[in-house]
Order: sequence, then C-alpha cells, then structure tokens
Amino acid sequence: MCMNSSDTIMVDIVQGIMVVNTETIPGKVITETYGVVSGSTVRAKNIGRDITQSLKNIMGGELHKYTELLQESRQEAMSRLVSDAMARGANAVVNLRFATSAVTPGAAELFAYGTAVKVE
Repeated sequence: MCMNSSDTIMVDIVQGIMVVNTETIPGKVITETYGVVSGSTVRAKNIGRDITQSLKNIMGGELHKYTELLQESRQEAMSRLVSDAMARGANAVVNLRFATSAVTPGAAELFAYGTAVKVE
C-alpha cells in the first residue's frame, strides 16, 4: 500500500492494478471506463475458533482469529475484483467499497466492488 504524500490518498497495488477508494487517482487521468467490477467470498465460522473467541469475548479485547478471518476475506475479495478488472483490460480500480451480508447462520459474504478504469 502506498500513500501519496501530496494528497494523502491510499493507493493499493494488487497484481499490478492500482486500487483506490476515491473517484480519481492523483497525477493520473482516467482515459477509459470499463464498468463495475466485483469480487466476493463467503466464509463460515469454525467451531474451534468460535470456542476460543467466545472465551476472549467474555474477558474483553480484540478477537484476533476473527480479525485474521476478515483480513483474509478482504484479500480474497479484492483479488477476485482485480482479476475481473484485468479481464476487462483495466489498469486501475476507483471507488473501491466493501459490503457484508449474512448468507446463513454462521456464514457471511464479504463483497468488494468498484469501477474498472484505464489511467495514464
């Protein structure tokens, strides 16, 4: 992840594709727009992880195993989003957003979406 010092915008480079949560990338011009791209993953709880994290929840503090699970989910969803963007010929994704939803009790989807563009 890079930080543009002049504008303090976070630019993440994933598989050679620039990914930002803003409408533009400082110093770049959007020359083509390829439409909405997305990536998602559905993850289920793990009984062993749930037991240990339930005890931690009672005592307080960060639930490290769930933090790791969410980070892995975000990375997987972003990787799939970037693959979608690459397949369309994009070299960047702007307006990155994440959403979550419950699929079944004990399983949730993490969904990433943005706009695939070509920048110069």
